Amino acid sequence: MAQDSLLDIALRAALAGGEAVMRVYADPFEVTQKDDKTPVTAADLASEQIVVEMLTAAFPDIPIVSEETVPVAGFESPAARFWVVDPLDGTKEFVARNGEFAVLIGLVENGRPVLGVVHGPALGVTYVAHGPGTAMCRKNGGDFAPIRARAPAPNGVVVVHSRSHENSRRLGEYFTGRPILERHVCGSALKFGVLAAGDADFYPRFGTTMEWDTAAGQAVLEAAGGHVFGLDGAPLRYGKPGLKNDGFLAWGAKPAW
Repeated sequence: MAQDSLLDIALRAALAGGEAVMRVYADPFEVTQKDDKTPVTAADLASEQIVVEMLTAAFPDIPIVSEETVPVAGFESPAARFWVVDPLDGTKEFVARNGEFAVLIGLVENGRPVLGVVHGPALGVTYVAHGPGTAMCRKNGGDFAPIRARAPAPNGVVVVHSRSHENSRRLGEYFTGRPILERHVCGSALKFGVLAAGDADFYPRFGTTMEWDTAAGQAVLEAAGGHVFGLDGAPLRYGKPGLKNDGFLAWGAKPAW
């Protein structure tokens, strides 16, 4: 990759976070619940500590919003530019030991995600981007190669969505009457990478997510020529009070509807 200190450090931090995650993954581990009833493990905390320390050391002037430590209640955007970190996206996938989890690091500038690292340590896949046309993917320790989102086929759309939503009534209703060629399931923000690499066309999400769930993946997908819209049709924005997204529609190179 060309010299890019922001992306270089973010990538290093994500890889180091991923190593911490895999050390926990290798042995039996405890699962506890946070106040919001979502699971958390030692892997979430170990990854977060490493990622936050590395980003802070390299860029002390850029604030960090990270899932396990940020006080969401009453949150106001700390700056026009800030990091958004999910040290272990897909904790349920981690607990299920299916490999479909990721370390996410995004950089937001003026409400838009401009840099992203989506690192799936168990699957050996890493997606990165910093600006239009810079999206790349590396698999199994190989070299980074450029990736590009695709336009859907004329006869229908290939969908990727969360495993937990496979039988979602809302999803089923939304797909009724629409030309769906295939449906694939995949955990965590790795779905954004699947779209960015041109391996699917559409990723819908109707439930609430948090900004750290989407920032890195959106940055990668948009850099690859894709699109992420809120359910209101406007591009998904960041630094919102409460840090919540009310659902979104992520497309490859061309929305089909």
